[in-house]
Amino acid sequence: MKKAKILVVEDQNIVALNIRNKLVNLGYTVPGTASTVEEAIKKAKFTNADLVLMDIMLKGEKDGIEAAREIKKQLKIPVLYLTAYTDDETLARAKTTEPAGYISKPFKEEDLHINIEMALHKQRIERKENDNIN
Repeated sequence: MKKAKILVVEDQNIVALNIRNKLVNLGYTVPGTASTVEEAIKKAKFTNADLVLMDIMLKGEKDGIEAAREIKKQLKIPVLYLTAYTDDETLARAKTTEPAGYISKPFKEEDLHINIEMALHKQRIERKENDNIN
């Protein structure tokens, strides 16, 4: 089975590198990282990622929720939020993007792995169902 490609969207370089290393250690491929909404959308298209791991606070005027909305709309790639923001307002906004999951920082590597595997599994099932319909 091929390694899943996970794009990391995180505005803090050291945190992005840490997450990337954890993902590689878990057996995933990380084709890139992004720190802005525009960069996230561009890299999601370019890398053909299987999943986007998205922070909510990003560099620039737009945030990760807006990036997730565009990525899901344009590319149909699942987005899993990984963020320190767990307030009700942010959670309500994030829900509107129908995310694959929501993990709060700091996180355990095991929680990250489980949530990624569940999101990828759900995506595979949805693709099979769509293929059977068409």
